[in-house]
Order: sequence, then structure tokens, then C-alpha cells
Amino acid sequence: MEGKRIVILGAGESGIGAAMLAQQQGFDVFVSDFGAIAERYKQTLVELNIAYEEKQHTDELILNAAEVIKSPGIPDSAPIIKGLKKKNIPVISEIEFAKRYTSAKTICITGSNGKTTTTMLTYHILKKAGLNVGLAGNIGHSFAAQVATENFDWYVLEISSFMLDDMFDFRADIAILLNITPDHLDRYDYKMANYAASKMRITRNQRIQDHFIYCADDEETLKALKNTKVNATQSPFSIRKKLEGGAYLEGNNLHININPLDPLTMSITELALQGKHNIYNSMASGIVAKVLDIRNATIRESMGDIKNIEHRLEHVAKISGVDYINDSKATNVNSTWYALESVNPEVILILGGVDKGNDYDMLRDLVRQKVKAIVCLGKNNKRIHEAFENDVEVIVNTFSAHEAVQVAYHLATKGNTVLLSPACASFDLFKNYEDRGNQFKMAVKEL
Repeated sequence: MEGKRIVILGAGESGIGAAMLAQQQGFDVFVSDFGAIAERYKQTLVELNIAYEEKQHTDELILNAAEVIKSPGIPDSAPIIKGLKKKNIPVISEIEFAKRYTSAKTICITGSNGKTTTTMLTYHILKKAGLNVGLAGNIGHSFAAQVATENFDWYVLEISSFMLDDMFDFRADIAILLNITPDHLDRYDYKMANYAASKMRITRNQRIQDHFIYCADDEETLKALKNTKVNATQSPFSIRKKLEGGAYLEGNNLHININPLDPLTMSITELALQGKHNIYNSMASGIVAKVLDIRNATIRESMGDIKNIEHRLEHVAKISGVDYINDSKATNVNSTWYALESVNPEVILILGGVDKGNDYDMLRDLVRQKVKAIVCLGKNNKRIHEAFENDVEVIVNTFSAHEAVQVAYHLATKGNTVLLSPACASFDLFKNYEDRGNQFKMAVKEL
């Protein structure tokens, strides 16, 4: 290993973490980013004396690597990745690399929607139960950086399909697949089956003593399961049917019966995270807790006092009887469907941004039932107009968060909800979805 050259592509949170760990393990490390590197990450590289380049990928410095760790944001179609594949240089993800250097057990959570909430809730329950646990992946600090600097027994990891695509020997002790709905299809040749196969990689290398937790109400998951050999012990959850060895809803009661001698029952009114989608998220986290033999009292308490995450159905304010909700993290149609499903009718919906080939059809019924006006927030709103012009009387174009909130304020009346749930990426007008959410909140506070 000593002196073996490792190249890291992408100097974001995961890339810098991978560089720290690779250096610690005695590799010759080089970091390359096609864009500009953020100042704080550059500082870390300078302090650690790690060689790097930005705003370019230099072939001579990259194609001599023994192995490459790439940022999940870089598609396989990028010229540098094609060059590496041609030379048969292994390309892996940060989670694949970091897992080699820790004996900690991992709880890995994937799905098109609900990942962050379920990851946070699972982490919250484990921490409350006194486990020595870290939080990483798509959320918080990089997994590799924590492996380099911390000593946790458990990690709760939020994992995207892009991370799974570059995972080979990695094994999840407990894997959760929440749902599979169309997202990022541009990275999967616009084929749902390819995207679903990517999500199912979460079960890769699992053994009988490991656990696979999944939603038995999700059509695409059930379809994908038929084409996947899963070795792990399976624990499904459902709000539609009674299940043995999993979790289900009966009336208003949530039942988790992983251990028949010690089942857990709690009313969904006790859950801090409300809405149908959060019943699913709570079931998944609850199954993990029961697999780990965490006391029922601790699970109940944790599920009752968790705070919702920022930018995900986050209640911002109530002004003149109108609720303002920030769901900026809804960057796909399915997330917006969940948001609309969980709020009361008479909604002013703020929608739009960079459209990733969205199919708005699935929103049509909910929009008809609940939405009284749509405020578009994006540079190109043509497809939103085309999709909903027959369903909603008022559709207005705006080009800033401030303008969108002002327009929504004038359209809303007492008892209405102003919901920012864009169904699109944010890069046309904002740095990222957090920036969009923060600007929305600021504009609401100015009302």
C-alpha cells in the first residue's frame, strides 16, 4: 500500500474526507476538481500538504493512479472517467474506500424520497439509546473523514444511487430502501429499470445475518426485488396491509413486530414527524431500532421529540392565518407529491427551477384537489404552464424568492398554505436548494 497513488476527483465534502483518509493510510494522494475548490476545503489540502489542482483535470496526473475515488456528482459519461475505464483503472466511491478502514457496523439508507429524514431519525434514536454512533454519507461530515478522525461503533449513512453505482465490496449490516420513483433518470439512460437496479445495490454483499428493510407498498421496489437475489433477512413495512416480521399500520396504530416477544405499538398521533410519508420513514427507523434491541420506551420518546430537518416541509411562519412551508429540498416531482399530500387544501404552490425531464402527470390529481394558484420560480416555466394550465386558474411567473413570496402573499387568504416545493433543481437562480430555502425564509420574515 505504501506510496500507492490514489487520485480523488472532486474536492467537495466527500473528496476532502477521502483525501484525509488516504493520506493517513500512507497513499500518495492527488486531488483534482474540474471546478473551483471552496476556500475552506483548499485550506485543509494546504494544511495537510496534499497536492491538488482546480478548474481542470490533467490526464498525466490522473491516468497514472492505482485507484480513483470519484465524487458522486461526476457522471460516467465525463471524459476523464471514460479515460480511466479505458485504462482499467478502478473507480470507486468514497463510502467504498472508507469502509475498508473501519470495523464499525453500518446502517445504510437509500430511496428517492425520505432518505434524509429517515437517516436523521435513525441517528436520533440510536444516539438517544446511548450507542456510539456517527452520521455521514449524503449528510453531515464525510464518512471517510470520520473514519480517519473518529472511533464510532456504528454509522448511519444516507446513500444516493450515485454512491451505490461505485460500490463493489461494501456491505451494509442494515440496509433500508424507502422507495423508488423517477429521479436522475438522465444518469440512467432514461430507463427506470437501470435506476432501480442501482438502488438495489444497497443489498449487495449482504449475508443472512444482515437486514434489508423495504416498503411493501412501493410498486417499483417490489418489481426490482423480483430481479434481485437478496441474502439478508427481509423486514418489509406497509400502511396498507398487516405484515408479519415487519411494520404495519392498523387504524391509527403503528405496529413493529420484528421480535414477537417484544412488539412495539404506538399511535401515529405521538409521532413528531406528521404526514403519510413520515409514517413510512418512522416505520423504517423503528424496525432498525427493534433489530438493535433498543428499548420501546426509548424508541417512542425519540419518535416523539425529533425536530424536522431544514428545507424539508419546514414550517417557517403563520402570518395573517396563512402557513408558510419551506420544502426547498423537493427537487423532484415525487417529493412535491409527498408535500402536497401532507398539507391541507387551498395551497399556493411555488414550483419550478431546473427541470430534469419532469413528468408532472403524477401531480395532476393533487393539484386539482388542493392547489388554488401556482407561482413559478425559475428562468424557464413553460413546461409548468403547459402541464397545469387546465387545472389551475392562476399561474404567475416570478424570478426571485422575494418576488415569489410577495406574489403568494397577495394570492393567499386566511386558512391557506403557501408551499415552496419546487419539484426542480435550483441552479438557475440559486446556489443550491439550501440557498433557495434560506432566501424563501428570509422573504417570508420580511412580510
